[in-house]
Amino acid sequence: MIFYNFQHDLERIQRELKRLKLRVGVLKDSKDIAKWNNRELDILLAHPASAAYGLNLQDGGHHIVWFGLNWSLELYQQANARLYRQGQKDTVFIHNLITADCRDEDVIDALENKNESQEALLESLKARIKQVKEENNRR
Repeated sequence: MIFYNFQHDLERIQRELKRLKLRVGVLKDSKDIAKWNNRELDILLAHPASAAYGLNLQDGGHHIVWFGLNWSLELYQQANARLYRQGQKDTVFIHNLITADCRDEDVIDALENKNESQEALLESLKARIKQVKEENNRR
């Protein structure tokens, strides 16, 4: 599965994959999902906002390629969860195509920092909940 962000990226990817004579689909509707999950496609192209929530795509493959990241940690995590989810039988590999000395490095750093902040917040909430429970049990 390849995630893209811009129409011109989609067109570029499609041109290159056509040369390789691969079975390629673009995620548009339930027919594309069925083809992917039935392994009738070698590659499914998707915009992360179109595939971020509720779609079960884990039967079609286990490699994700990000052709250009976006700044949204939520979209990144949710899109990756289309393959990395319950029912997946294989190890999921997530490949981020990053150009050195370019904005790509800033984006991946920002995503990692956002994830660290999110994890710290969750740990803080868990500690607070535990503390409140202990206080309630002492009463």
